[in-house]
Amino acid sequence: MLTTDFDFDLPEELIAQHPSGVRGQDKLMLLGRESGEVVHHMMDDLPSLITPDTLMVFNNSRVRRARVYGIKETTGREQEFMFLNTIDKECCIWNTMVKNAKKQKPGMHYKFPDGTIGTIVDVAGNAGTEFRAMQFQAPINEDWFERNGHIPLPPYIKRGDTDEDSERYQNVYADHVGSAACPTAGLHFTEDMLGRLDAMGIERCFVTLHVGLGTFLPVREENIENHKMHEEWYTVPAETAAKINQAKKDGRPILAVGTTSVRTLESAAQKIELAGGVPGADGEWIHAGTNSTSIFMYPGFKFKVVDQMFTNFHTPESTLIMLVSAFAGREHILSAYKQAVEKKYHFFSYGDCMFIK
Repeated sequence: MLTTDFDFDLPEELIAQHPSGVRGQDKLMLLGRESGEVVHHMMDDLPSLITPDTLMVFNNSRVRRARVYGIKETTGREQEFMFLNTIDKECCIWNTMVKNAKKQKPGMHYKFPDGTIGTIVDVAGNAGTEFRAMQFQAPINEDWFERNGHIPLPPYIKRGDTDEDSERYQNVYADHVGSAACPTAGLHFTEDMLGRLDAMGIERCFVTLHVGLGTFLPVREENIENHKMHEEWYTVPAETAAKINQAKKDGRPILAVGTTSVRTLESAAQKIELAGGVPGADGEWIHAGTNSTSIFMYPGFKFKVVDQMFTNFHTPESTLIMLVSAFAGREHILSAYKQAVEKKYHFFSYGDCMFIK
C-alpha cells in the first residue's frame, strides 16, 4: 500500500489549537468496526455506549517537559532540543531530536536556562538523521526538566505552551513520567467520567508506553511496508496481564484507550508469537513485563487482544491513521473522517474523539 492511500483533505481551521473550554466536553463519533456505520454523540454519552462487562485499558505514561531551549556558547543563538530518552544508565547522555540537525556537530556546547552545559557527542546511527546525543557532566532527572523544559506540544499546534497546557496536555490518571508527547485519547476523560464508569461496574487497568518517535515520526517512504518504526518501551504490570487474560477467557471485550494502549497490548501478544507460542493457546494472550517494541500496524495486521478502540482523529499519512485503518478498515476510516470534516469535528491532540466497536 502507498502512503498516499491514507491522505485526506483537512481544512486547517479544524486542527485544534487549544483544548476545549472544559475537559471532556468534546464530540464523540461512534464507528461500527464491521459495518462502518457512523453515529454522532458527545463524550458525555460514552458510558451508555460501553457494556458493563468491558475491560478498559489506559496508558498511564506522563508527559515530560521535554522541549528544552539551549544557547549555543559560540554564537549566543537559541536552539530547540526535544529530549527523547536516556542512552546511558547514569542518565548523563540523552537522545534528542533537533531542528537543522546537520548543523549540530559533535563538540558543540549549549547552555540551558539553569546554567547547565550540554555537549553534542557522536553516537552511532545519528549521522544524517534529525537526532543528536547530548552529554552532561551530571545526571539529568525530572527536576531538571521541570526547571528547564516546556510542554512538548506537537508542531501542528502553532503557538508556545502555556500554564493551561501543563494541566490540559496531561491525562488525569497519568502516573509514570517519560513521554515526549501525550497519549491524547485519554485527554477526554475526567475524574467524573471515570467515576461514572466505576459506578457501572466497568473494570479498568493500566499499561505504560512512553510515547517517542515510534508514535509520531512521519512516514517518508512511498510504500508503507518500507517504513521502519523507532523503538519504544512499554510495561505490562502483572495485575493488568492477569485481568486481560481472564477477560479474554471469559469472552469479555477489551477496549483500548488510545493507539499506544493498542500498540502495547498487541506487542505483548506478538512477543508470545515470536517465542514460538500462540496467544490464547494456554489461556494467556499476553505476559507481564517490560519490553521494547517497534510494531507497525497497517491494513492486514491481525489483532489478537484488542476488540474495541477509543482514539482521536489522526494526521494524514501517519502511522496512527494506518493503525486505525488496520483495525476498522481503510475505507471505513476515510469515510468517517470525511463525515467528521463535514460535521466540523476538531482534529488531532486537542480535538474530538472516536469510539470504534
